[in-house]
Amino acid sequence: MIRWFLDNASRVWSLSLTHAWLSGVPLVIGLAIALPLGWLAHRLPRLRLAITALAGVLYTVPSLVLFILLPLVLGTRILDPINVVVAMTLYTIALLVRTVADGLAAVPEDVRQAALAMGFGRWRRLVGVELPLAVPVISAGLRVAAVSNVSIVSVAALIGVVQLGSLFTEGFSLLYLPPILIGTLACLLLAVIFDVAIVILTRLATPWLRRTA
Repeated sequence: MIRWFLDNASRVWSLSLTHAWLSGVPLVIGLAIALPLGWLAHRLPRLRLAITALAGVLYTVPSLVLFILLPLVLGTRILDPINVVVAMTLYTIALLVRTVADGLAAVPEDVRQAALAMGFGRWRRLVGVELPLAVPVISAGLRVAAVSNVSIVSVAALIGVVQLGSLFTEGFSLLYLPPILIGTLACLLLAVIFDVAIVILTRLATPWLRRTA
């Protein structure tokens, strides 16, 4: 296995970068979209059920089906990486909408009232008080979404989109174990990197938690 890795290190590195891009970009876009949707679900209880139910149904759609159907909707080629980015963005939104709503709901009511007494308007209170306090909950959901994205992206290798999942299909087709093991280890390492990065960003965004600890 080590011999195979040394002979193919540059290829594994290139596939890892592509895999990171296909997993990370949807994470950022999905979070940006899930924040306002989660806020709506939090502010409008009647709408919350519809939004969270739709998100739950969306996440149950098999990834391979979504990868195949999206080119018909977007008008792209089936091998176009944009299909994977859109699919993973939808999955990220589906995971994070409920998380954002739950994070905002977890903000203590006395904190909201204190901000209101200090003259904070709705938007200033949301951005300056509620969202920062909801960061730990949102971060937990983001970590789950990040690991999920790394895993699901590999399925796109079945339709020919090149990334670390290509090592799995290559190994299976050749009945050769080293590419499968290296691909698995690379995916695990990538998931760990995403997870650690989110933890670090969360700590930077919540300095008061460090002071409390």
